Amino acid sequence: MEKVNKNRIILILGLLSAIGPFSIDMYLPGFPAIAKNLHASIDQVAYSLSSFFFGVCIGQLICGPLLDRFGRRPVLMVGMVIYILASFGCSLASSVESLILFRFVQALGGCVCMVAPGAVVRDVFPVQESAKIFSYLILILSVSPILAPTVGGYITGNFHWSVVFWVLAAVTILMLFAVYKWLPESGHPDASISLRPAAMMRGYREVLRQKQFVIFAFAGSIAAASLFSYIAGSPFVFMTLYGVSEQHYGWIFSLIAAGLISASQVNNLLLKRRSSAQILRRVIPFQSAVGVALVVGVAFHALGLYSMITLLFLFLSCQGFTFPNAASLAMAPFDKGAGSASALMGALQMAFGALCSFLVGIFFDGTALPMVVIMAVCSIISSFILLRAKRKSGH
Repeated sequence: MEKVNKNRIILILGLLSAIGPFSIDMYLPGFPAIAKNLHASIDQVAYSLSSFFFGVCIGQLICGPLLDRFGRRPVLMVGMVIYILASFGCSLASSVESLILFRFVQALGGCVCMVAPGAVVRDVFPVQESAKIFSYLILILSVSPILAPTVGGYITGNFHWSVVFWVLAAVTILMLFAVYKWLPESGHPDASISLRPAAMMRGYREVLRQKQFVIFAFAGSIAAASLFSYIAGSPFVFMTLYGVSEQHYGWIFSLIAAGLISASQVNNLLLKRRSSAQILRRVIPFQSAVGVALVVGVAFHALGLYSMITLLFLFLSCQGFTFPNAASLAMAPFDKGAGSASALMGALQMAFGALCSFLVGIFFDGTALPMVVIMAVCSIISSFILLRAKRKSGH
């Protein structure tokens, strides 16, 4: 495959990966407006975020074997059509319950956009290049948390909140055309793969027998769950506790997300001197230390707006190192069944993310403490997994 085609594939995969973050981040500034319009509380609206996470988690487990059985393109395109239709449903929701339901269906369709890129990377690029390719995807992917809340804040500040979902549908229609026109089929359909539930579970058990996958998929997924805690808690923390406007919240969210872009590109430079495992074992403990600082600062009421932003920036920048290296190491053992492995890794990320976002709501106490405690605990557990694995195996 020519270099120009590979560059095109990277761009398309990065844009596909961005559909998920746009679906999560773009409507966050509209929480107060949605709550008012649907006669619900902001906490109730936040359950539509949790339902999206759960939908992605379940959907990825289903679409992984589908990607291996029928190939990447057809499954991807069907999922995108489901996402588009569900986005229209979200825009027409007349109650918070219907919004929660349509967000779940939207996630079932959109999850394939999160799974397929990892499988295509494994199909097209050599294993030794995969961490670098994932970093390029992070570069494209990281633009979405910068643009999404900013665009969402502008839309909800000047139009009805439902316009957010019309925009998501329109963008996905354009991406559907790009997939049809320019994304080649990289994984040949495998008729030997059964879609029976028992056979699918056996396939996932085979994935879980790979020790390297278990270590880095779980460590990376739990570390990533801290990001979901931040996403669930930050609208309340910034717009209610610190009193910033919808537009200013979008800018703050964008500024913090910008750390991901810088970190992902620094990661490419570090990979010339360090292995992915070495980078992970340095970054995640640092993230844990920043998480502890956040907890102490919030508990003792020592953090103003700017110090909160600074610590969150440092903490979340670590995701720019964690995701590409953990994903590369987890996917490395798979020549066959990369779709199932990618799906299981994504499902783990969303399962832990959904749990943490749900816990932020459950332990809501009118402060930022539930958000930062859960963030810190995630990074500490991830660090413990890597440390224990190194002591036992020396990997």
